[in-house]
Amino acid sequence: MSLSALKQRARELKRNIYILYRAAGDPRVPLLPKLVMICVIAYAVSPVDLIPDFIPVLGYLDDLILLPLGIWLAVKLVPESIWEEYRERYKDEHSVKIPASKRAAAVIAAVWVAILLICFVWIKSFFKDL
Repeated sequence: MSLSALKQRARELKRNIYILYRAAGDPRVPLLPKLVMICVIAYAVSPVDLIPDFIPVLGYLDDLILLPLGIWLAVKLVPESIWEEYRERYKDEHSVKIPASKRAAAVIAAVWVAILLICFVWIKSFFKDL
Protein backbone atom coordinates (compact mmCIF):
# COMPACT_ATOMS: atom_id res chain seq x y z
CA MET A 1 0.00 0.00 0.00
CA SER A 2 1.45 3.35 -1.00
CA LEU A 3 1.94 6.31 1.29
CA SER A 4 -0.73 8.31 -0.52
CA ALA A 5 -3.22 5.46 -0.08
CA LEU A 6 -2.44 5.33 3.65
CA LYS A 7 -2.93 9.09 3.93
CA GLN A 8 -6.28 8.78 2.15
CA ARG A 9 -7.38 6.01 4.55
CA ALA A 10 -6.34 8.16 7.53
CA ARG A 11 -8.37 11.11 6.19
CA GLU A 12 -11.36 8.80 5.68
CA LEU A 13 -11.09 7.50 9.27
CA LYS A 14 -10.91 11.05 10.59
CA ARG A 15 -13.93 12.05 8.51
CA ASN A 16 -15.90 9.01 9.69
CA ILE A 17 -15.18 9.90 13.31
CA TYR A 18 -16.39 13.43 12.61
CA ILE A 19 -19.55 12.09 10.97
CA LEU A 20 -20.14 9.81 13.98
CA TYR A 21 -19.71 12.85 16.23
CA ARG A 22 -22.31 14.79 14.25
CA ALA A 23 -24.74 11.85 13.93
CA ALA A 24 -24.54 11.00 17.65
CA GLY A 25 -26.71 14.02 18.41
CA ASP A 26 -29.43 13.02 15.97
CA PRO A 27 -32.63 11.99 17.80
CA ARG A 28 -33.41 9.44 15.06
CA VAL A 29 -30.36 7.35 16.01
CA PRO A 30 -31.30 4.57 18.47
CA LEU A 31 -29.68 4.34 21.92
CA LEU A 32 -27.32 1.38 21.28
CA PRO A 33 -25.68 2.96 18.21
CA LYS A 34 -25.36 6.24 20.14
CA LEU A 35 -23.55 4.50 22.99
CA VAL A 36 -21.20 2.74 20.56
CA MET A 37 -20.61 6.03 18.70
CA ILE A 38 -19.81 7.87 21.94
CA CYS A 39 -17.35 5.14 22.99
CA VAL A 40 -15.62 5.19 19.60
CA ILE A 41 -15.39 8.98 19.57
CA ALA A 42 -14.12 9.06 23.16
CA TYR A 43 -11.47 6.46 22.38
CA ALA A 44 -10.45 8.27 19.20
CA VAL A 45 -9.92 11.60 20.96
CA SER A 46 -8.60 10.15 24.22
CA PRO A 47 -4.92 10.74 24.87
CA VAL A 48 -4.81 7.38 26.67
CA ASP A 49 -4.57 4.19 24.60
CA LEU A 50 -5.18 0.60 25.67
CA ILE A 51 -1.67 -0.21 24.50
CA PRO A 52 0.71 2.76 24.90
CA ASP A 53 2.16 3.99 21.60
CA PHE A 54 5.74 3.85 22.90
CA ILE A 55 5.63 0.03 22.80
CA PRO A 56 7.13 -0.88 19.41
CA VAL A 57 4.64 -2.24 16.87
CA LEU A 58 2.02 -3.24 19.49
CA GLY A 59 1.50 0.39 20.47
CA TYR A 60 -0.14 1.20 17.16
CA LEU A 61 -2.17 -2.01 16.80
CA ASP A 62 -5.04 -0.64 18.87
CA ASP A 63 -5.16 2.43 16.60
CA LEU A 64 -4.93 0.30 13.46
CA ILE A 65 -7.39 -2.40 14.53
CA LEU A 66 -9.67 -1.27 17.38
CA LEU A 67 -10.53 2.16 16.03
CA PRO A 68 -11.54 0.98 12.53
CA LEU A 69 -13.49 -1.92 14.08
CA GLY A 70 -15.30 0.48 16.39
CA ILE A 71 -16.13 2.78 13.50
CA TRP A 72 -17.31 -0.18 11.41
CA LEU A 73 -19.57 -1.41 14.26
CA ALA A 74 -21.02 2.06 14.84
CA VAL A 75 -21.71 2.52 11.13
CA LYS A 76 -23.41 -0.89 10.92
CA LEU A 77 -25.65 -0.06 13.89
CA VAL A 78 -26.75 3.35 12.60
CA PRO A 79 -29.73 3.17 10.23
CA GLU A 80 -28.33 3.31 6.70
CA SER A 81 -30.47 6.25 5.60
CA ILE A 82 -29.19 8.37 8.50
CA TRP A 83 -25.55 7.39 7.87
CA GLU A 84 -25.82 8.21 4.16
CA GLU A 85 -27.49 11.53 4.96
CA TYR A 86 -24.59 12.53 7.21
CA ARG A 87 -21.94 11.23 4.79
CA GLU A 88 -23.50 13.34 2.05
CA ARG A 89 -23.80 16.37 4.32
CA TYR A 90 -20.13 16.25 5.34
CA LYS A 91 -18.56 14.80 2.18
CA ASP A 92 -16.73 18.04 1.37
CA GLU A 93 -15.85 18.88 4.96
CA HIS A 94 -12.17 19.80 4.94
CA SER A 95 -11.83 20.98 8.52
CA VAL A 96 -13.11 17.87 10.27
CA LYS A 97 -12.32 18.75 13.84
CA ILE A 98 -14.27 17.66 16.88
CA PRO A 99 -14.56 20.64 19.21
CA ALA A 100 -12.52 20.36 22.41
CA SER A 101 -14.49 20.10 25.61
CA LYS A 102 -13.01 20.25 29.09
CA ARG A 103 -16.05 18.44 30.46
CA ALA A 104 -15.65 15.58 27.96
CA ALA A 105 -11.93 15.38 28.74
CA ALA A 106 -12.74 15.15 32.45
CA VAL A 107 -15.24 12.36 31.82
CA ILE A 108 -12.74 10.42 29.69
CA ALA A 109 -10.05 10.87 32.33
CA ALA A 110 -12.47 9.75 35.07
CA VAL A 111 -13.36 6.61 33.11
CA TRP A 112 -9.68 5.72 32.64
CA VAL A 113 -8.98 6.34 36.34
CA ALA A 114 -11.95 4.15 37.28
CA ILE A 115 -10.71 1.37 34.98
CA LEU A 116 -7.23 1.61 36.48
CA LEU A 117 -8.63 1.50 40.02
CA ILE A 118 -10.76 -1.54 39.23
CA CYS A 119 -7.73 -3.28 37.73
CA PHE A 120 -5.61 -2.35 40.77
CA VAL A 121 -8.22 -3.70 43.21
CA TRP A 122 -8.63 -6.87 41.17
CA ILE A 123 -4.87 -7.48 40.98
CA LYS A 124 -4.48 -6.73 44.69
CA SER A 125 -7.22 -9.19 45.62
CA PHE A 126 -5.74 -11.77 43.25
CA PHE A 127 -2.33 -11.63 44.94
CA LYS A 128 -3.88 -11.46 48.41
CA ASP A 129 -5.58 -14.82 47.79
CA LEU A 130 -2.31 -16.50 46.82
